[in-house]
Amino acid sequence: MITATTEETICYTADVVLLAAGHVLLIERGWDPFKGRWALPGGYVDAGETSLAASVRELEEETGITVSAADLRQVGAFDAPGRDPRGRFVSVAYTATLPMPLRPTAGDDATAARWWPLTALPDLAFDHADILARATAG
Repeated sequence: MITATTEETICYTADVVLLAAGHVLLIERGWDPFKGRWALPGGYVDAGETSLAASVRELEEETGITVSAADLRQVGAFDAPGRDPRGRFVSVAYTATLPMPLRPTAGDDATAARWWPLTALPDLAFDHADILARATAG
């Protein structure tokens, strides 16, 4: 038996876990939610765009670093209710590893971008600690 449910608007986003030499690239959020907190680069998937294409675009817009879509591998989809205080967000996360860290340049809605040692991470926004943990698991 199918029961009626309350409809909700779902926003589609993409995040990137970019790794290099035991570090992860994070951005400092420039606005709420979580203004001033560190997060993975990422953002909305635009109309007509795949989450993979959005991840490449968002990484470049927020950090100035370009990674080929062919170098990204999918970590998974993250859709837990409450993962974003603005409403229901479903994010597909991707990861890539660079041989060495490249110098980031903060842009778009990021006020800063920097490499953080995986052993000394700040408190991350959203569920990004979970995404990072899955991306770096065995």
